[in-house]
Amino acid sequence: MTIEESDANNLQEDVKDKKPQEPLKPLTLEILKAIKDSQQQHGLRHGDYQRYRGYCSRRIRRLRKVLKLPQGDRRHFKRRDVNEQHLLHPNSDERYLHIYLVMTERCWAYAMQLRQESNTEPRKKFHLIQKLRKASTYALQLEELCKVERCDARTKLEAQAYAAWIQGTLEFELHLWLKATENLKKAQVIYEKLSSTLPEEDQLTYKQRVEEIAPSLRYCAYNIGDEKAVDLLELKSQGILENFETLVAQTKTKTAQVLQEIQWFGVKVPVTIERIRLFLLGIEGLDESLKNAEDTQAKIKILEDLFIDLRDIISLARESARTEKQNQILLSYLLSIRVQRTSQRNLLLVQQTRRAQDCVRLLDIVIQQTTELTQNDIIKNDEQAQKHYNEQIHAYKILRSFYLAKTQAAQKRWKEAAVLYDITQNAVNEKPLNLLFTELEQLMKYVQERVEIEKTKARANFVLEKEDENISIVPQKVYKSKKPLIERLDDFREEPQLLSKNPNLVSLPTAMEPIPVKPLFYDLALNFVEFPDLSEKLESVQKSKQGAGISGFVKGLWGWGKK
Repeated sequence: MTIEESDANNLQEDVKDKKPQEPLKPLTLEILKAIKDSQQQHGLRHGDYQRYRGYCSRRIRRLRKVLKLPQGDRRHFKRRDVNEQHLLHPNSDERYLHIYLVMTERCWAYAMQLRQESNTEPRKKFHLIQKLRKASTYALQLEELCKVERCDARTKLEAQAYAAWIQGTLEFELHLWLKATENLKKAQVIYEKLSSTLPEEDQLTYKQRVEEIAPSLRYCAYNIGDEKAVDLLELKSQGILENFETLVAQTKTKTAQVLQEIQWFGVKVPVTIERIRLFLLGIEGLDESLKNAEDTQAKIKILEDLFIDLRDIISLARESARTEKQNQILLSYLLSIRVQRTSQRNLLLVQQTRRAQDCVRLLDIVIQQTTELTQNDIIKNDEQAQKHYNEQIHAYKILRSFYLAKTQAAQKRWKEAAVLYDITQNAVNEKPLNLLFTELEQLMKYVQERVEIEKTKARANFVLEKEDENISIVPQKVYKSKKPLIERLDDFREEPQLLSKNPNLVSLPTAMEPIPVKPLFYDLALNFVEFPDLSEKLESVQKSKQGAGISGFVKGLWGWGKK
């Protein structure tokens, strides 16, 4: 009997002996949210799959140690898988499901690491397929485990979607387009349904996964035969196609004839280099790709990716033109493509730019490049080519005049702005032009609608500015007084001196004034005091003085009678 069977028997006995009175707690595992959080925290934010793979290995070891499911010891390996009995145990939790989930993520991360390395080492493509097969096996085992009754409905749906996505990724690498479409579509539908049932704050992760699956589905549909379902250039700008040229060669050779020569304004351009032929086949649907792009920024991204490939193609053609003269025509044609697409990119930037001065600089570059292209020896004497490019240059100059007028208006040079707007309006109304780009037509239409309004504004501002200059100022009599303002507060006079930096408000220090040293107090109340009548007392005193006689006088004279 193996260890795994003994563990299962022990678990069955425990379940029989200890029948819980309460129902088992349901297990919930938010698979997509769990793996996205782990990926963002352990390397995938920077595309480091090796670091994420190492984290998954350590995570599996910790889970098996905590759940007491080691696979042998240090010397011997004994496989122990998670089964339904582990999940049905009353004390079990969703960590048993995490084991298969992290094992799947480890194999998937290893496969993505090998995909990056397979660009330089093609043999690693076989190792990549092997790891994806292993990841698919673990994902299917996780799906089977989640089918037990204890797992809730959300866990079952997420397990089905995750397994379908892993299986679809494997079949995508194996070029099994029908099977890959079925599995990826299944995962996409499940994630869409889940996002519609979740709260708004939890929907973002699922919507992002749906958007990630969509380009792969479109490429599968293209390989099946639905050419309208996919755009190779757009897929490349989204990073779906790694080896773009190889895929173009595989798809275009099935439906298009081998490209031998190109017609360029009556000049036949032979294409003898295979890599350049594949590039020209790949950009046949460029205008359609730009038309189907979501916004202006997406169009710029597609053109920027084109310039990266075009730079290498021009270098290859330039090296070939040194030895073979017939490739000089091909080099000139490739340079014309670069000028045209650069002009288109700059026009898109003009639509996004708010500063008129930056628009003028971009249009100067376009005019200079297109003028240099008209001086090419191959098309210098071609009337059709000269007419075509001269019309483009004329349209660019009209746009430059319009944005230059806006620059002058921003600096409040109304006279110059009005003149430039007038020149622009006359040029726009001359005759319709045969324009090459949709972006150029849109800008010309915008200029035609706005130039009359802007010219009127500039003229009005110019007239108002002149009237302000002609307003005469009535001279007023200027009063100057040496007295400070505090001494003449009763007299109102407009004095410019009071508004200057040194107004004459008060004289400092103040003038000296005489004041008493000490205050004098007078008792004025005494004048109003009424004294009592003492006349009776005065009469009695007079009588006593009269009765004293001569004896009293004598005593007083010699001092007799004193005490």
